[in-house]
Amino acid sequence: MLDPVVRPPAVGDQLSDDLASLRIDRDDPPPASARARRAPTNPSGGGSGIVRYAFVALLLGGVAFGAVRAWPHLESRLFKTEVQTGEIVSASPAQGATTVTATGYVIALTSARVSSRVPGRVAAVRVREGDVVRAGQVMLELDATDVRSTIAAARARVAAASARVAIARANLADGRQQLERQRRLAESGAVSRQVVEDLQARLSPLEASVAAAAAEVRALQADVNVQSATLSLLTIRAPFDGTVVNRPPRPGELLGSELMAGSIIELADFASMVAEVDVPEGRLGLVRVGGPCEVALDAFPGRRFRATVQETGHRVDRSKATVAVRVRFVDPMEGVLPDMAARVSFLTQPLTPEMLRAAQRTLVPAAAVTTRNGARAVLVLDNNTVHVRPVNLGPMSGDAYELIEGPPPGTRVVLRPPATLGEANPVREANR
Repeated sequence: MLDPVVRPPAVGDQLSDDLASLRIDRDDPPPASARARRAPTNPSGGGSGIVRYAFVALLLGGVAFGAVRAWPHLESRLFKTEVQTGEIVSASPAQGATTVTATGYVIALTSARVSSRVPGRVAAVRVREGDVVRAGQVMLELDATDVRSTIAAARARVAAASARVAIARANLADGRQQLERQRRLAESGAVSRQVVEDLQARLSPLEASVAAAAAEVRALQADVNVQSATLSLLTIRAPFDGTVVNRPPRPGELLGSELMAGSIIELADFASMVAEVDVPEGRLGLVRVGGPCEVALDAFPGRRFRATVQETGHRVDRSKATVAVRVRFVDPMEGVLPDMAARVSFLTQPLTPEMLRAAQRTLVPAAAVTTRNGARAVLVLDNNTVHVRPVNLGPMSGDAYELIEGPPPGTRVVLRPPATLGEANPVREANR
């Protein structure tokens, strides 16, 4: 009996069987061993993960909510808020009669910067700052030693030249005398005519020497006059009645050099002082020459001065669209100094004695009043930073409150401040 022949499997059949063994049957459940490996070892682990996820979500939500609520305050601290500003002002009892208000400065129409026309060292100072001087009064003397020496030498040269003139004239007189003597002798025949002619020819050089010596004297005398004029310039005198408004140079200082170019005496006539203000071009028609005014000076918050319009300018400042107007003080100007800041109110009627005696009121814009920590306050602007200042307000007048207690007049305040703007926040003025 023949044994059956065992054939090796074909290569293709073997590959098919291998691929079939790798196929995943998704319909059949996984083996028990696989399910056992995937099963959680801790039955309560699923609930713990949910709690953890919920806690993280709650924490992130709280952070986001806090950031949204705190962002306006943080933004006001980190970035400059753009704000509109106003000013706390002093209101005069004549406020109702005011047509135009303008600001400017007090100036002296008669003023001068008196200096030396020649360089020199200060020898003596005859005035001090604040002294009242009269026209022609000596204020300063420079060292004149060198100039006096020069004048003495020039006068000596003049004397020597004058002596030469005298000698030349004596020689000319002697020549004329000899000529006259020889002419008489020639007429009598004692001498020849040739001698007379020789003497006649010698007179011309003698006359020329006299003229030259006289011209030299005049030239040297002119030099003396120049040096004398220079000597007079070393004494500095007041050109008009006025007040010394700066510190004069000290003895020993050198005038006329680049280092001491500013060492001069400033003189101002206080009687000629006026207030010069810039009136907007569009409101110039409300100002008339001779019209009544009220002048308030920053240096004297409680004082007011009556004034009248003296003159208006003759040209418009293009850059500011304003015209300069000068007003003359009517009341005594005791204590008023040049360059003081002035606020001029142009009125429809003159100030009465009752108006002058009435006290001024301080007004704060109503738009600047806000509430901070349950109290009325304003936000004061100081070097692009705001500060909260409490205020005590009186009755309202127009669009402003009377300020009983609070910042002084001239203080800049924020108008309509946002609620997020607080102490020490940086700001930027939108109207600047």
